[in-house]
Order: sequence, then C-alpha cells, then structure tokens
Amino acid sequence: MTSESLHPVPAPARRTVVAAVGTAGLAVALTACGSDNKSSGSTSSTSGSGASSGGTGGGDNAAAGNAGGTVLAKTTDIPEGGGKVFEAQGVVVTQPTPGQYKAFSSKCTHQGCAVKGIADNVITCPCHNSQFSATDGSVKKGPATQPLAAANITVDGDSIKLA
Repeated sequence: MTSESLHPVPAPARRTVVAAVGTAGLAVALTACGSDNKSSGSTSSTSGSGASSGGTGGGDNAAAGNAGGTVLAKTTDIPEGGGKVFEAQGVVVTQPTPGQYKAFSSKCTHQGCAVKGIADNVITCPCHNSQFSATDGSVKKGPATQPLAAANITVDGDSIKLA
C-alpha cells in the first residue's frame, strides 16, 4: 500500500463546486455585458424637435442630462417606415414617420424569438410570423397576443441613444 491510499485527499464538497461554477459564470457574464458599451466619443446638443422617444418616458430625456446613453445608430441608419434590430442591446428601433423614432424589445412576446424584419411599419418575428406595429409595438397578427415592450431612446443631434 502506498501512503496515498492510507490518507486519500477528500473530494471537494458539492457546495464548493457549485459556488465555484456560479462565480465563474457570473464573472463571464459581467465581462461580456461590460464590453458592449460603445460611445461615439462626442456629445452634441440635444435636438429640440421632440422626436426622440419610443419608450414610456417620452420626450427629451437627453435634455435632463442623459448624455451618457449608449449610442445605437445615426438617424440616417433607420429607414422611414422601417427599422433596425440591435441584437446585442435587445432592441429594435423604428422610424414610423419622418423624424419620429420608436424603440421596442426585440424579443417576440409569443415564444421569445428575436424579431428580424421591419418593413412598411411592421416588425416581423421569423419564428411564427407574428407581426407588430412599428409605431406602438401592438400586435398586428398573431400568434403573439401581447405587444412588444417599449424601450426608452433619445435623439441627440443625429445620434439615437438607448437611455
């Protein structure tokens, strides 16, 4: 018999293993979330047009000192009657009428798929073809029964920011 068989090293307790795995997962999640912050590096004056919100707060949140929002796009990147999905941020930004920008969760309320297509003021989910209004996120065609959740954006000059 060797000395190792007389004095075996005990295996770590299940609680220790679970705690270590949880901590490692949290570290990875925090690192991934922290690396998505993109900034244009410039701050322009707040647009006085009032065409800035797609969220529940409405209006000029940038005027209240919210210059630190995440820049999603330039206003010219969002086509009139269409929009763009920002997968990393989980939002879709639309321009239902000229100069009016709206934002909603990109997660379909039917089964959680990410919406993809935005055309003719309709946001479409590719999984089961649910359709939502690009103006207010309401359901235009099921199987979804709940509207897309509004997200808060501001227009700061020609930049669209996620508040």
